[in-house]
Amino acid sequence: MREASENSQSQEAPDGFGTNPDGEAMGKPEEQDELPREEEQGQENPRESSKKGFFGKKKEKKDPKDAQIEELTDRLKRNMAEFDNFRKRTEKEKSAMFEIGAKDIIERILPVIDNFERGLNSMPEDAKGTPFAEGMEMIYKQLLKNLEEAGVKAIEAAGQPFDPNFHNAVMHVEDEEQGENVVVQEFQKGYLYRDSVVRHSMVQVAN
Repeated sequence: MREASENSQSQEAPDGFGTNPDGEAMGKPEEQDELPREEEQGQENPRESSKKGFFGKKKEKKDPKDAQIEELTDRLKRNMAEFDNFRKRTEKEKSAMFEIGAKDIIERILPVIDNFERGLNSMPEDAKGTPFAEGMEMIYKQLLKNLEEAGVKAIEAAGQPFDPNFHNAVMHVEDEEQGENVVVQEFQKGYLYRDSVVRHSMVQVAN
């Protein structure tokens, strides 16, 4: 029995295994060292993973339908803006053309008003109050009323300071009673159409 025990103790452990003092077999040292290395390899470096995550993102491809919708929407907005600019420009041009046409008609009517005023002012005293004179005066007032409703009004001149924007000085007079550059007399009335001068007043100015 002693020999059997000695033989059992003398049996070598398998290659790569060691024995402890009690005779028990131990695993390979290399395998024991390899386990933590494998665990270390399994744990990724946070920096490397963040780099992979940053560079690994791929741009999502845009749906062709969405791209077409954006293109059509942008084109529609551009067309709407161009049409709005065209509408505003057309309205401005239309208003300017209307004003030019209206001023041209008013300029042709003003001599008629001048003739009415000359006729009424030169009427003899015995003719005033007759049906003819009253009819002339009614037509004159009606004409002025219609022009006023259309935006035409007379320029104030007599007693006003001379303004070259509204007055046309054709004569000068020395008058100590009047202030300097004051309109003393009006020879022909001037008219405005919507704050735009149709005809300047023809006046005499005191120096």
